[in-house]
Amino acid sequence: MLSIKNISKSFIQRGLVLDNLCLEVKEGDSVAIMGPSGSGKTTLMNIIGLLDKPDKGEIIFRDTPVADYSDDQSAEYRNRNIGFVFQDHLLLPHLTIEENIYLPLLAADYTKQELAEKYSHIDLLMTRTGISELRTKLPSQISGGEAQRVALVRALANNPSILLADEPTGSLDSKNADILGELLLEMNREFAVTLLIATHSIDLAKKMSGILHLEDGKLVI
Repeated sequence: MLSIKNISKSFIQRGLVLDNLCLEVKEGDSVAIMGPSGSGKTTLMNIIGLLDKPDKGEIIFRDTPVADYSDDQSAEYRNRNIGFVFQDHLLLPHLTIEENIYLPLLAADYTKQELAEKYSHIDLLMTRTGISELRTKLPSQISGGEAQRVALVRALANNPSILLADEPTGSLDSKNADILGELLLEMNREFAVTLLIATHSIDLAKKMSGILHLEDGKLVI
């Protein structure tokens, strides 16, 4: 479903970060990308999600080249196909948990029927992740582990094809990290969402069906 062909990316201060990197991802895969800090894991995630553009190379999603999309096309691509979970949950502090989760729905022009289906899907996700009782609370009123589960549901609100998780357990203790890791796999299996995780955690990586290492700007097994 996703083919990354010979992408390179450099920055003025960091130099070459990704060097003719290639990656093939199939529908329903769960892949961990490991590597030291500064190796380019976040850069790769941002490029896959079209938050950043490669200096060269191709990104092909379901047989369609997307690397040269305009800003508007990239935004539409993300909203329809990509869910993001970051190390910090990035919940808006003045919104309730439910309002935070509904935010991605505002970026698309859905019919009433489509919105009803999305709300039903979100209700199911909130039940499955154990956060239904938190709907009316503010982010400051819940724990870090709960906040990451909220971020996971928000990322899945639009039924994305790909879930990009960048160090999703990095700020959690071991118990909550294990809970989130299992939830990510459950979402991968139950909703057929393709899962790409950038992580330092070998425990989380071992839960995935495949592990790749980012070294010298390239991915190796």
